[in-house]
Amino acid sequence: MLIGYARVSTDDQTLDLQRDALEAAGCNRIFEDTASSAADRPGLRDALVHLRAGDTLVVWRLDRLGRSLKDLIARAEALRVQGVGLKSLKEAIDTDSRSGRLIFHIFGALAEFERALIRERTRASLEAARARGRQGGRRKRLDVKQRAHAVELYRSRRHTVKEICSLMGISRATLYAYVEEFADGP
Repeated sequence: MLIGYARVSTDDQTLDLQRDALEAAGCNRIFEDTASSAADRPGLRDALVHLRAGDTLVVWRLDRLGRSLKDLIARAEALRVQGVGLKSLKEAIDTDSRSGRLIFHIFGALAEFERALIRERTRASLEAARARGRQGGRRKRLDVKQRAHAVELYRSRRHTVKEICSLMGISRATLYAYVEEFADGP
């Protein structure tokens, strides 16, 4: 069975073009959403629940289905495991065919290559920053004197952890991190 899925991002866009293309492709049922790709998409959720092994999910374009190439590949793999095919009308990709699976594998390899490049660039940037004396992570909310004071209050045992946190405007985890930081003394 061919199950269609159509999505537009805003209310002022229309689903007519996608709906017509999906009907012309022979879809028995069409699920629809009017939402950005990052938003909750009940139509897609319903379509995925409706699919059975041997069915094919048909979309007008691949970008209607996934937020990113990585997301799209993960969704296609989940469909494959479920025994469901994926067909994109505009890109002429059909994962039920050998050539369609090949194209999708190439997309997957490109996505993995892109992720590796991003990791490599991030690692190089962090190393360059460390070489210049910069530390990664969030800046400390309190300066050294304030942190030492918070630890002093903690060690004095005259105040509860809750009181210290409220007074200093920090969380329990942050207070304990400061105690650890000053383990050898302030």
